[in-house]
Amino acid sequence: MSVLDTINKDNLPKHLAIIMDGNGRWAKQQGLLRTIGHENGTKSVRITIENCAKLGIENLTLYAFSTENWNRPKLEVETLMKLLIKSLQKELITLQKNNIRLNAIGNLDMMPKSAQKELLEVMEKTKNNTRMTLTLALSYGSREEIVSAVKKIADKVKNNIISIDSIDDSIINKHLYTQNLPDVDLLIRTSGEHRISNFLLWQIAYAELFFSEVMWPDFREEHLYEALISYQKRERRFGKTSEQIK
Repeated sequence: MSVLDTINKDNLPKHLAIIMDGNGRWAKQQGLLRTIGHENGTKSVRITIENCAKLGIENLTLYAFSTENWNRPKLEVETLMKLLIKSLQKELITLQKNNIRLNAIGNLDMMPKSAQKELLEVMEKTKNNTRMTLTLALSYGSREEIVSAVKKIADKVKNNIISIDSIDDSIINKHLYTQNLPDVDLLIRTSGEHRISNFLLWQIAYAELFFSEVMWPDFREEHLYEALISYQKRERRFGKTSEQIK
């Protein structure tokens, strides 16, 4: 029996999110430039996307570039943007072949126009795909997202579009970048770091967390399966007792 056979296809996360960490450190360990680590990380992205689609996971969100990443050396940022464009052009075939819709969240206006153009084109070409939604978090920061949502809601209250008393979880959800996505069920972070790093803070309120020691460029299907098996062994109570959920 293979590891894949031990995964219960009826108990998969509806929304899997991954913090793809360790590209730079992986490269440093190999005596290579950090940019080479990012290039090698794209292979792990493709493998993960294809395996999630094959398993039947409906939503996959990848933390590709944070708002804090703009503070990295200029050359590295420029290389990452060029790599993003190249990857989008190259992976369009993979997305279409696997019936995957591309989505993006974050402050996309901060990205270079060329990257925005390529991103929007691929999103448009895949908009009718239904097997899985792949969301790239680009120029994304969860605190910024929440502040933006608060401002939008405050403006609607000010203009009597909604009342203060009507504000609840659903209202806040409707003003987040992820308004069309379910809450995260499983969050994976690679490279041995045990931090959330300003990623989907609202959306992971009840998510299961899995921290892998593997650097992102080395992340393969067996590591994905390990995280999913761990997830399936856990009892998700959402504040209730074990007896209540049985």
